[in-house]
Amino acid sequence: MFDVFGSVKGLLKLDTVYIDNNIFRLHYKATVIILIAFSLLVTSRQYIGDPIDCIVDEIPLNVMDTYCWIYSTFTIPNRGNGRIGKDVIQPGVASHTDRDEIKYHKYYQWVCFALFFQAILFYVPRYLWKTWEGGRIKMLVLDLNCPVVSEDCKEDRKKLLVDYFTTNLHQQNFYAFRFFICEALNFVNVVGQIYFMDLFLDGEFTTYGSDVVKFTEMEPEERGDPMSRVFPKVTKCTFHKYGPSGSVQTFDGLCVLPLNIVNEKIYVFLWFWFVLLSISTGLMMVYRVCVIVFMKMRMYLLRSRARLGPFEEIETITKKCQIGDWFILYQLSRNIDPLIFKELISDLAKKLEGKERV
Repeated sequence: MFDVFGSVKGLLKLDTVYIDNNIFRLHYKATVIILIAFSLLVTSRQYIGDPIDCIVDEIPLNVMDTYCWIYSTFTIPNRGNGRIGKDVIQPGVASHTDRDEIKYHKYYQWVCFALFFQAILFYVPRYLWKTWEGGRIKMLVLDLNCPVVSEDCKEDRKKLLVDYFTTNLHQQNFYAFRFFICEALNFVNVVGQIYFMDLFLDGEFTTYGSDVVKFTEMEPEERGDPMSRVFPKVTKCTFHKYGPSGSVQTFDGLCVLPLNIVNEKIYVFLWFWFVLLSISTGLMMVYRVCVIVFMKMRMYLLRSRARLGPFEEIETITKKCQIGDWFILYQLSRNIDPLIFKELISDLAKKLEGKERV
């Protein structure tokens, strides 16, 4: 298992050629690393440490621990309030009747697997884009991202790029739209995962972070800890066995879940991270729509990457290029020295103008 997690170190490598953007990298680099690190942390506490300790008379402790870990524990939601040590032992832990609602807690067995599964889902759009992209930008860069390039080599490679663009003009829209699809998948994935975790935690996740913030701002006597409600540290467990006469005996035990101290902190962090990630990805989607719709926006973006090159040349290229051509040019600008890119833009504008006259 540790070998599997160790392979994630490849995500920490710096890319020599950028084929996406910073928001995209937050999904497949930062979020994947965070989720796998949390999964590894929970796994180590769950399978190496002691995730549960139960107390009950007449039942061996190791048997009770194993039974309650497998078959889950429970709390009584309507006994969540009261003074600890006087009214209740712990929030949700009290004597109950058949009319009381019982809330079972089974998720703690699956947290490490759920986090790992979520990490895989966050990497899917990156895998799709890397497959569809096929190394095109890396081939087009032609080592122009190196700090030292001879003048003859630079001229030859700029000529190759200009010839490539004029030959494949208006034929690269499909390439660009596949990237836009992957960006949309990132947004759908992060929003979908918020609701997945809400389902996983029995409808508690969507308001979990905001409830924790409200909890910290309340007066001590009015506080009802939402972390203890979602991730109780003390729960109940009922064990049944046959007595000496063959009758069924019921044993009510208390269980301490130290693993939930880790789980509650993990999901508080994930709530804030996923909210910020979904907002930033949503803003990126708005930006992407504006880039597709407004030609002037593409013009100014390209000019900013070309070190404020002549406006006429940028305007010529933007008008003659469709969204796919512009997208590849913009991707190249992020991988090529700005001065070389400015020269490339100038050569390309002249070639396009000359082609129009012919």
